[in-house]
Amino acid sequence: MHEWWSDSMALGWPHWLIFIAMVALVLYPAGRILNRIGFSPLWSVLAFVPIVNLAALWVLALIGWPPGHRRA
Repeated sequence: MHEWWSDSMALGWPHWLIFIAMVALVLYPAGRILNRIGFSPLWSVLAFVPIVNLAALWVLALIGWPPGHRRA
């Protein structure tokens, strides 16, 4: 039995190549930035979670830099 959605869901290798490139273009710089400010680069995965990515961006914007540093 032929499924009607199977043809539309079968994306070719160019789709996956572009997808992997886009993931790398987001994760690598985000991970480098997080590493420089003292966080684990693995937190950059949050960039792909809707709503959580915005919350994480606001948390990073409002915390003291470097983490744990208090203003006089």
